[in-house]
Amino acid sequence: MNKDQIFAILKNALIELFEIDESKISLDAKIYEDLEIDSIDAIDLVDYVKKQTGHKLMPEDFKSIKTLGDIVEVVAKKFEISQ
Repeated sequence: MNKDQIFAILKNALIELFEIDESKISLDAKIYEDLEIDSIDAIDLVDYVKKQTGHKLMPEDFKSIKTLGDIVEVVAKKFEISQ
């Protein structure tokens, strides 16, 4: 799975689960500030990513995450490690 596919999964989740306007969704979008995702929503998002990709994100993975691009990078690294 490449980064574009991972971003598409995130984008779909944000639109479908959280009803976020598609125009706000970009790799540079800040999760908490721009998209107004709270900690409960973040857990739901992580669960959705896990179901779609088969890779669980660990709490330590989130220490450096601030943008959607950061999530894409973390998930992409999981795929590199598993191959």
